[in-house]
Amino acid sequence: MDFSLTDEQQAFRDAVRRWVDAETPKSWARELERREEDYPFELWDKLTAAGFHGIGISEEFGGQGGDIVMQMLFARELSRTLGGLLWTWGLTSFAGGKSIGVYGSPAQKQKFLPLIAAGKCRVSIGFTEPGGGTDVLGAMQTMAERAAGGWVLNGQKMWCTAARVADYILLLARTDKNVQKRHQGLTLFLLPAQQKGITATLLPKLGMRAMGSCTVMIDNVFVPDELVLGEPGKAWYTLLPTLNNERIMVGAQCLGAIDGVLEDALDYVKQRKAFGKSISKFQAIQAKLADMSTEIEAGRLLVYKAAREKDAKRNFTLTAAQAKLKTGRLAVRCAEEAVQIHGGYGFIEEYPVCRFYRDAKILTIGEGTDEVQQMVIARALGA
Repeated sequence: MDFSLTDEQQAFRDAVRRWVDAETPKSWARELERREEDYPFELWDKLTAAGFHGIGISEEFGGQGGDIVMQMLFARELSRTLGGLLWTWGLTSFAGGKSIGVYGSPAQKQKFLPLIAAGKCRVSIGFTEPGGGTDVLGAMQTMAERAAGGWVLNGQKMWCTAARVADYILLLARTDKNVQKRHQGLTLFLLPAQQKGITATLLPKLGMRAMGSCTVMIDNVFVPDELVLGEPGKAWYTLLPTLNNERIMVGAQCLGAIDGVLEDALDYVKQRKAFGKSISKFQAIQAKLADMSTEIEAGRLLVYKAAREKDAKRNFTLTAAQAKLKTGRLAVRCAEEAVQIHGGYGFIEEYPVCRFYRDAKILTIGEGTDEVQQMVIARALGA
């Protein structure tokens, strides 16, 4: 299988790289964190002005189009400087663009996709509950009960990033208690996030500090039928393909994070001197850099393979899980090695590797923990 980029893909990647270096350098991302605000509106506006919210959305709806490889290339380049702030783009791209684009009704696509492509609609995600974590289905307590013209929702969600500023929350709720299996009777809603009865409270975090994550309380909130995504009671069946897609995108984010720390480590070792010479001449340092370079290439092959399988409409569940598992661990390991190479300087906020180190750990937890990916892989192997 050939994983080389086409001329069009290379041109797109190079154009995005130039934009990222000019508009969202690491020093600017660090400044966003220093402000201790809970959402990077300036970053959202930059992405809007460049038209990047339309990546992956059909031109029919005002988007730029682009297959999963193009989206992956964009995610990788953006996370090279922004780290976890990639989700300023990624959240709405996944929760809004992909979800509505895959299983939204024609009317929903016509209404929401042009708004998302134009940067006029922000979407958060509400799947996890306080007692759940990985056990999304077993912990599901958020209920939606039938009412005239729609549903009334009650419950609590956890880790809803950007919920305080979102226009909608892509929310999973139980609409039927009388089911044989717990993945049945679940429904997806586009919950208007700023209406009465919804309270979003910020959670202090280790990383992604300029992008607030929240607990969300939902108290007797009405959602009309036209904001139900897909068939009521069948949400889990429609979600699985997009979750696998998301694992590819997380893999791309991991690659970008490793790109970022590797380039910082290379710059640092060329400037830093010890014992009368540049530390780039030390074999111990060279070994760390060589390992990081080799690992990122191994991760790239897995992520690209999963993307190609997805675009070819083959079963990519196994490869997506492998890619996410491998690259998440690599991102943590390479960020740690970059801090080690910087020594004490890697432990202060002045250097970007400190931020990348804080942001990296969530990549082994979010969108399915490492343990979930291992379970998926083992089942695919027949275990």
